[in-house]
Amino acid sequence: MVGLISFEGFKPDGNEPIYLQIVGYVKRGIVSGEIASGEELPSRRMLSALLGVNPNTAQKACRMLEEEGILVSHTGAKSYVTYTEEKRRALTTELVADGVRAAALRLKHLGITLDEAIRLISRAWEEDEKE
Repeated sequence: MVGLISFEGFKPDGNEPIYLQIVGYVKRGIVSGEIASGEELPSRRMLSALLGVNPNTAQKACRMLEEEGILVSHTGAKSYVTYTEEKRRALTTELVADGVRAAALRLKHLGITLDEAIRLISRAWEEDEKE
């Protein structure tokens, strides 16, 4: 039986709007396999109480997930995460591209050249493989 999505690991960071952080949390959960297709999302009211956010914030996040085809909701009924393997792969590509873009911009703003950035990333990659 598929259960209720847990938001225990959700930690707002203040760098982007909370509704986008909720959307990102669900997407990362899908990509990592922590959120399975068919899992139930807490009600908007419960989600806002769990996270300590305005109910409109929870509603906006859910609406965005619905628009992306990740959440299926019916009035007065439960909401479920739904995705295909193709959608999961597309989310993986999206999240990786966003992360790489953000890291590249941070390095560029620090004055790091492309060659230096590649060396830094290669070193970090190799150090991670040793652990």
